[in-house]
Amino acid sequence: MTDFTPPDSFAGLTPEFVLDAVESSGLRSDGRMLALNSYENRVYQIGIEDAPPVIAKFYRPLRWSDEAIQEEHDFVRELQGQEIPVLAALQTEDGNSLRHYQGFRFSLFKRQSGRAPETGDPATLEWLGRFIGRIHAVGAIASYTSRPALDLHSFGVMPRTWLLEHDFIPRDLLAAYTSVSQQALDGIRACYDRASEVQQLRLHGDCHLGNVLWLESGPEAGPHFVDFDDSRMGPGIQDLWMLLSGDRSDMQSQLTDILVGYEDFFEFEPRQLYLIEALRTLRLIHYSAWLAQRWTDPAFPAAFPWFNSQRYWQDRILELREQVALMDEAPLWQI
Repeated sequence: MTDFTPPDSFAGLTPEFVLDAVESSGLRSDGRMLALNSYENRVYQIGIEDAPPVIAKFYRPLRWSDEAIQEEHDFVRELQGQEIPVLAALQTEDGNSLRHYQGFRFSLFKRQSGRAPETGDPATLEWLGRFIGRIHAVGAIASYTSRPALDLHSFGVMPRTWLLEHDFIPRDLLAAYTSVSQQALDGIRACYDRASEVQQLRLHGDCHLGNVLWLESGPEAGPHFVDFDDSRMGPGIQDLWMLLSGDRSDMQSQLTDILVGYEDFFEFEPRQLYLIEALRTLRLIHYSAWLAQRWTDPAFPAAFPWFNSQRYWQDRILELREQVALMDEAPLWQI
């Protein structure tokens, strides 16, 4: 296949192209292809002749450098080498895990089954905590050099600036959003000041329940951590707070259960509790910019029809006001 759209978008990623790319890795497809739920990248289950299917992940053009993708792959393989249940990219015979085909970059993975964990069970939370503690113990050994950090500037200042400069916010709400988002950034900065210096380490980065697959039985029973695409340097609490839900009492109880397992393998710095609502606020600001920056991708208007409406931005203003108040509250525990 020689005629394809230059990869500044996914436009050239036709079914034929995907199968050709997979077969360029030495595998022989049986022609079956199933698109899986993914928006940042494009992910497919590909049937392989006389073998189990593989998962092919095509990276969003222009997002990460080759070096940044390889750093993620190396970290996950390092975790796998410590018998931590993660899903590492498959390597070629010469040891490469990042593959190239006519300008696109992709990786192959084995198919991993499982369901979302039952976080109402304290034993499940403790089990999750043990493995996240192990991930962080390895993550603290070295630092990323090509991947950015999760911090106020990259997840807060830059996304907010982009939104304000690209006319996504309705004119009649612009002053309100400008004001409350600045209050939010000030609140985040105050939270970081209260936390002072906390250890920065290589994280999963997006450790919500959708990225944890749970196996019920067998030698691999328990959690399996997938999709390290958003792995960055940052505070360890980033990989914990997204597992918490409910009211303050619920979150206190859940975090207690998680840390019972976590601290078997890695010490938790209590000062990180100041960062929970700050990190949540950063994620909210970043998410709006993430949607806006990808709005020309045809998959986004179809999947997120509620985005960029008057109601959407009204809700974001109210949400940020609530976060400003929450960041002023005491942390989950007395420090």
